[in-house]
Amino acid sequence: MVAAAEAVMAPHRPAEVVRAARALSDRYLADRPAREPIMDSDLRAAAYVLTRMPATFAAARLALDQVVDAVPDLQPRAVVDLGAGTGAMSWAALDAFDSVERVRVVDYSVAALALAGRLLADSGAAVEHEVARLGRSDHVEDEGPPCRHQADLALAGYVLGELDEQARDAVVDRLARSAGTVLVVEPGTPAGYARVLRARERLIAAGMRIAAPCPHELDCPLGPGDWCHAATRLERTAAHRQAKGGSRGFEDEKFSYVAATRLPVQPATARVLRHPQVRPGHVRLQLCESDGRAREVTVSKRDKTAFRAARKVAWGQAWDLSGEDADQG
Repeated sequence: MVAAAEAVMAPHRPAEVVRAARALSDRYLADRPAREPIMDSDLRAAAYVLTRMPATFAAARLALDQVVDAVPDLQPRAVVDLGAGTGAMSWAALDAFDSVERVRVVDYSVAALALAGRLLADSGAAVEHEVARLGRSDHVEDEGPPCRHQADLALAGYVLGELDEQARDAVVDRLARSAGTVLVVEPGTPAGYARVLRARERLIAAGMRIAAPCPHELDCPLGPGDWCHAATRLERTAAHRQAKGGSRGFEDEKFSYVAATRLPVQPATARVLRHPQVRPGHVRLQLCESDGRAREVTVSKRDKTAFRAARKVAWGQAWDLSGEDADQG
């Protein structure tokens, strides 16, 4: 992807890309519905490929790892990506599953879809494009028969925040009709998680089982001022650092997500909600557990198997060991 991104940047002057990247960043941070495509030009689409596509890919890839574990029968041949932009979610699916043969990317930015086509051209999958504004009442997101573009896996990454509430619901309903397994990814903010929670409710109402991250289908146990999210670290290229005006060689992408399926599911016993606190004689884990409660658990060094596992487990991963000497807070 790095080589492809560099080719995308080639026609544009670095200073132009920097200005476009900062304009995109300001627009996304505003976190409000968009009336027109945010990537409304080749330059802005190229800036997105440089500054946001790597983080979107990394977040989706981590989420898909959890889906792979929870839905072992999932071997998608056809993928649909709603609000695909330049195709980061599709790339993550192609990287996670060798079985993918067809990808359909849907977006209302012609510039973004053109780049998605270029970037996915060497993936080995057949790529189809659909230019459409998501959530419009005169399109296939309406209540009605299943979408004619049936798929095994339906994706929507960092899309719902660009839509009003009615359009968000329509997109989630389309996802549920379009595929047997659905993944929705949003920013790891209170607003992003609120959108994920609403999507979760609609996916359950559509008859789907939650695959990840929740180890249950009960109400979220987190109280006011708290929200469920995960984080993934990705390396920055020199061009990425320049465009974002940063000096660090990495960035941490925080995101919220929900995956649901109609396939047999093996949900985690618990999910790690925060960075584990590793101490010499114990590890403290913040967990969301299968009974619908959030707990702090201390895994003692006395339980060697659980302690080794606790030292390795990361924020956002499944936790399937109780630990004989675990104390619950």
